[in-house]
Amino acid sequence: MGRHEVGFSDNTVKTAVNGGAGCWFEGTFEINKVPGNFHLSTHSAPQQPDMIDFTHEIHSLTFGSRLDSSTSLVGTFDAFKDFKSASEDPLVSYDYYMKIVPSIHEKLSGESVHNYQYTYAGKNYMSHGHGHRVLPAVWFRYDMSPITVKYMETRPPFYHFITTICAIVGGTFTVAGIIDSIIFTAAEVFKKAELGKLQ
Repeated sequence: MGRHEVGFSDNTVKTAVNGGAGCWFEGTFEINKVPGNFHLSTHSAPQQPDMIDFTHEIHSLTFGSRLDSSTSLVGTFDAFKDFKSASEDPLVSYDYYMKIVPSIHEKLSGESVHNYQYTYAGKNYMSHGHGHRVLPAVWFRYDMSPITVKYMETRPPFYHFITTICAIVGGTFTVAGIIDSIIFTAAEVFKKAELGKLQ
């Protein structure tokens, strides 16, 4: 994708919802690993809609390869999951600032999956310029972190299992020895008490 592609439509699906009052938008595109942005707007449409409403819901926004649903990685790989816009005003513009952190997930099989975590902050505002209101838009501005997080799946080595078994057996014998010593000492004291030899 270039620096500013007006009407970008490759790999996108736009489906009318609510009787044409809304739009379900899906898409995938490539971005460079430098600070940048992408946005949703009507400014390149040949005809502007009568009623503009930019309130929105984001069901999913991810970067890089999608994670398997079975993956139990801790992180914010889809921070916008099931997000709803805060303002009810249809003419408000939205700005979201995202900090993207590259992540590598090395599986036990040796396969490496490259994906990205991110956090975001946002604001909404009414935009004006040169005496008139500017058409609203939803902006996503991003910046890449210089730090990479690496997750590695590992199995504990066999000696770890042996060490654990030895610790359990050793602990059992130690506790049994302590209990035996207490019982033996108590029995000796009881015998001495019966014989009247306790001083």
